[in-house]
Amino acid sequence: MIKPELCVKCKASKYLCGLTYCPLLVSVRAKEKISLLKTTVYGSSPPTVFVGRSSYPKILVYPSTPPTLGDTSHYEDPKFWLNSSLNDFLSIRLSLVRGGIKYHVSSANDPDRVLLDIQTLAISSKPVTVELSLKRSPSGKILDDNLPPLGPSAPLEKIRIDENSQPLKIVERVYFDKDLKAKEGILTLYDYGVDVEKIAKILSVGGMGVKRRLVPTRWSITAVDKTISDNLIEKIKQYESIDKVEVYIRSFRKNLFIAILVPGYWSFEWGEAWFPGSTWNKWGKSVEIEVDNESYKGRDDYPEIGGCYYASRLATSEFLVSRKRQATAILWREIYEGFNLPVGVWFVRENIRELFKQKPMTFDRVEVAINFVKDIMKSDIHGWLKRSLLSREKITKWLK
Repeated sequence: MIKPELCVKCKASKYLCGLTYCPLLVSVRAKEKISLLKTTVYGSSPPTVFVGRSSYPKILVYPSTPPTLGDTSHYEDPKFWLNSSLNDFLSIRLSLVRGGIKYHVSSANDPDRVLLDIQTLAISSKPVTVELSLKRSPSGKILDDNLPPLGPSAPLEKIRIDENSQPLKIVERVYFDKDLKAKEGILTLYDYGVDVEKIAKILSVGGMGVKRRLVPTRWSITAVDKTISDNLIEKIKQYESIDKVEVYIRSFRKNLFIAILVPGYWSFEWGEAWFPGSTWNKWGKSVEIEVDNESYKGRDDYPEIGGCYYASRLATSEFLVSRKRQATAILWREIYEGFNLPVGVWFVRENIRELFKQKPMTFDRVEVAINFVKDIMKSDIHGWLKRSLLSREKITKWLK
């Protein structure tokens, strides 16, 4: 519970409540943009389309726009999000108004006029002027650990898009090539430098593949992260190993990210420690640690830890491919009190990319690296090692 007397002293500048953003300021900013809305929204979509998963295979597709004209591309730019304050990030994301229309997932194989407009919106590389006619005033929002926040919604009556959609030529080629498998489409777009968030949107609206399907956004993000990192890992397995233990540290907005790269064959681990008062441990009294990992052969099941696993694996595999080196990668994250709002897996992906831009500490032995790390972390190192690839047996094996 936020105390009013703290708000008076803070005025959204000191964060005396312990949060990493000001909920009052975010609420006011978002409402300023949408408070006068009734049933028509006219603005420049970044572009944004959200595909829900409720009632699958009959799901809601939401073309979205803020009630703002101009260059809104930063509304969909993870690098901009990372460098913005949480106040600014939440304000712009929660001002995105969604108009929902229900489709069967197979509708993407033979889209009607409305779905074609939505696909045209999704594949554009630049903001598109959109008019959404809604059946009622929009309400609600989406806050999810896999997805960037989204603003209010209402059933869609009609959509009109201006003729200013500008897809990249490579995106257009993938969209119109119905003999190209979805996996090949994902990798083609990635190799041409299309951002993974954009690729996920194209996949979600049925914009690639032989047998076109609508894919819930939550699933498409993970599918893209996994598909690309699977491909990169096959390249990594052909490289020579690093020759020293490397430790990377990044502290950012009440999060601590640590990567330990150990000489040897590829394997991967992602772990999270949620402190009391953080997003998924708001009312707990102790630190909750979750860890998932995979061996050289990979894994066949979905990691219990969720989409952050593949987001972090993508960023890690990108880094090792850029160096043409192989390693066992151990990544741990601590989330502290005050970081209590789900913002999406992009936050992990972009932070790990930034993490690997740092200069590492290097060590000759794993034990020395662990001793270094345990003095930085606030959680008990033994809680990690019980679940980690860094077990006593594997450390002994590595040292031999």
